[in-house]
Amino acid sequence: MSTPLTNEELQKLAPSLFTKVPYHEVSDRYHFISTIEIIEEIRFYRWYPVHVQESGVRKSEKEGFQRHLVRFRHFDDLLSPSENAVELLLFNSHDRSTAFHIGAGVYRFVCANGLVIADTVFESFKIRHIGEKEDDVRTAIETLTAFKPKLERKIRTFASIVLDYPEKLTFARQALPLRFDEHLRVDPKELLMPRREEDRSNDLYTVMNVIQENLLRGDLPGINKETGRRFSSKAITHIPKDAVINKGVWEIAERIAAIKMSKDSRRPHEIAA
Repeated sequence: MSTPLTNEELQKLAPSLFTKVPYHEVSDRYHFISTIEIIEEIRFYRWYPVHVQESGVRKSEKEGFQRHLVRFRHFDDLLSPSENAVELLLFNSHDRSTAFHIGAGVYRFVCANGLVIADTVFESFKIRHIGEKEDDVRTAIETLTAFKPKLERKIRTFASIVLDYPEKLTFARQALPLRFDEHLRVDPKELLMPRREEDRSNDLYTVMNVIQENLLRGDLPGINKETGRRFSSKAITHIPKDAVINKGVWEIAERIAAIKMSKDSRRPHEIAA
């Protein structure tokens, strides 16, 4: 059973959550949103923080104001964890670099990995730090909570779809540009290499997670086509880039699922004909 993080643990891991004023360079129109106050409100709806991450800073004066991400898990999933758990994701910053928003994600226990849900599946609740408008956290939480069973059904659908090797390879090719620029050549087969025995499966959900993990974790060999130099990719630690890759991989899986399900739905008619 996962244990929710206390405020003391949150402050130790990510002090920026507790910042009480915005960065001094923001304009007078900037509307400050306290992250810890939002966390307390989300707890009220039985979602508890289980993971936190904050970006590094180039300027020391921005320490405490940088981007941060908090992941929440519902009381039910904390009490009776399954292989996959739907999470709430809270993104914020206090230096105008990130708009405050709450979205949905999937935590996969087998590899301690998380997938952010693409905007094509669910539009996250966003509010810019400008103006007088207050974010309606209650509406966001209620909508995301209602979305939870739909997302769990989506995961089961992905797990029921089997891909052959050419389809897996196409998935990998489509995913490469999410991480690598055109001048960096990486064999798409590298994205299909599972990192654990449990991931030696051909269902869409497992393949998606293998590709996502390889893109994020790094250690993929490649060649710079412009210089001819070999390289090994590094792990992604930048919060926005992590989200882009996560959303992109999920979106590709959505398209593959739509194609495969469309093909299967035509089969009975073809047989009848």
